[in-house]
Amino acid sequence: MIEVNDLVKTYGQVRALDGVSFSIKKGEIIGFLGPNGAGKTTTMRIITGYLRPDGGNAVVAGYDVASYPIEVKRRIGYLPEDNPLYMDMQVREYLEFIGEARGLESSELREAMGRVSEIAGISGVLKRPIGELSKGYRQRVGLAQALLHDPDILILDEPTSGLDPSQIVEIRGLIKDLGREKTVVVSTHILPEVSATSSRVIIINKGRIVAEGTIEELERKAEKGETLYAVFKDGRADLERELTSLDFIEDFQLVSVDGDEFKFAIRPKGAEDIREKLFDFAVEHNFKLLEIWRERATLEEVFLQLTTEE
Repeated sequence: MIEVNDLVKTYGQVRALDGVSFSIKKGEIIGFLGPNGAGKTTTMRIITGYLRPDGGNAVVAGYDVASYPIEVKRRIGYLPEDNPLYMDMQVREYLEFIGEARGLESSELREAMGRVSEIAGISGVLKRPIGELSKGYRQRVGLAQALLHDPDILILDEPTSGLDPSQIVEIRGLIKDLGREKTVVVSTHILPEVSATSSRVIIINKGRIVAEGTIEELERKAEKGETLYAVFKDGRADLERELTSLDFIEDFQLVSVDGDEFKFAIRPKGAEDIREKLFDFAVEHNFKLLEIWRERATLEEVFLQLTTEE
């Protein structure tokens, strides 16, 4: 659906994008994640035809963005970070203006306005001036205009920026609903945004793609990886000696001691789930295993690993 190949964009001495490449399949909800200034908005503006790259290209629904910008715009609904609304217009007037600019005929426009008003939850404010609406409703109006021509792809740049917690929950729910029918790209620096909405994550830092995959895949690939925690009772010295000899354990360390109970953090070799093996080991050697559980690196830990300089 979207193919981005070696994008380069420079502003003066600043290289905002430095060989950015990724692909997005039809029906995915992608979290395009990165810190402020990482190149997220520049990438979104190139994909939507707002900016031309200095190198590389973007292809949307089979059309090169630079060569066929109008065809691309017909297939994309775009909500920029700075929602471009006319505050003195009524919501209805604004949607009519956008629809006419999109080339929708009067009957088609009426039908489209009814459809997007229902989807975005703005049917009750169509006659109100946009300037009188809360920011949450303004974001809904922005989403409505992006949906008006029924595009296959939605590009949403920081869609919940500045909203209160209840408004954020509403917009995230709306994004997930839209993702059932459309390809959605949510550009954000807010990690919960990605966790709540996305089927796959692309992380950008300093103009380069540093990781991509599902949240679970990124957590598994993290430097910390997966850690197994196990609580045993009695026999600590014998247990430590036996753990050292196990070929499915990379390393382990004592985390805490509580009377005759002691907790170990155990790192397995590779991505194998070793809980069953550890249980069988405890039974075979008559060690008293009281608890066992797994913990993976969180998305936040993965993000900090990839975007924070030491």
